[in-house]
Amino acid sequence: MPTISSAPNGGRADGSASAPPVAVLGECVADAFTVPAAGGTPGPDAGTGAGPELPTLGLEVLPGGGPANTAVALARLGTPTRFLGRLSQDVFGRLFRAHLTASGVDLGPAVTASQPATLAVADLDAEGRADYSFHAEGTADWQWTDQELTTAAAAPMACLHTGSLALVRPPGAAAVERLLERARERATVSLDPNVRPLLVDPAVYRERLPRWCAAADILRLSDDDLGHLLPGLDPAAAADVFHGHGVRLVVVTLGGDGALASLDGERLRVPTPPVEVVDTVGAGDSFMAGLLHALHTGGALGGRLDGLTTGLLAQALATGAAVAAATCAARGANPPWKHQMGGHRRS
Repeated sequence: MPTISSAPNGGRADGSASAPPVAVLGECVADAFTVPAAGGTPGPDAGTGAGPELPTLGLEVLPGGGPANTAVALARLGTPTRFLGRLSQDVFGRLFRAHLTASGVDLGPAVTASQPATLAVADLDAEGRADYSFHAEGTADWQWTDQELTTAAAAPMACLHTGSLALVRPPGAAAVERLLERARERATVSLDPNVRPLLVDPAVYRERLPRWCAAADILRLSDDDLGHLLPGLDPAAAADVFHGHGVRLVVVTLGGDGALASLDGERLRVPTPPVEVVDTVGAGDSFMAGLLHALHTGGALGGRLDGLTTGLLAQALATGAAVAAATCAARGANPPWKHQMGGHRRS
């Protein structure tokens, strides 16, 4: 089982206990996975032999949503974590609350919303990659107001992490962008765009990305995201574009090929640990959690990453890769707990 390392020499090994929490802002999504149906549904002439059975589709619903997945993974690793979300009061909202709370996430800043939860139906291919169809119109996650966000983000935090659909879905996306500018004055800002072209035209992400990079200290993308945002550019060249917009640390996850990081133009690579993949749902979100967990533990969060060394970054990338691999070995976005990762190794 992979091991999560603690802070290297010179890092603050008690950072996760003494520093303010990481705040994660964004959506919860009910991930419905298709499962084989037990049999057809009887038609009106059932039992008479006169009518065919209707086809059925089985669904298994699990708690998900990129930001919520990251919050769960962070808390399970032992990082104090607050979730800034708008949680519905329907059956899915109750599922989200139970999952986040059981994982150790602080839901004190969360808003109880009157709108329904967002639903995504996932169909997995032979390699475990998910293709989603979303039911997201008028749902709770996108209705943020400036006042709600000011209240939710009022407490001290070492880092504000956000991204995914909360950054692009109206009407709340503009309010989230304004919060990033305010939060930057007192915390590290981390972003994961998590592009969803079926819901939002990638051109919307491309138009806003320079503003996000100007506000952010950390930008994490997948290779799929990169293909939508800067088609034709390799990860290193794309990182230079993002640096030009103002972000210091760019991390591109490359699936089975590991991850590339660029800190002010200095490149680091980590491999993907060997794993028997069940599915890749939540892998990128878990990578982000592992990265932030190691940076938080190492005392690098809280400002503009001025204390971040390449040694600590290399460790953080390896931690992210290990947590993502463990997530791929489980069904759905079910990241590992700290004890399942082998504990901390003192350097």
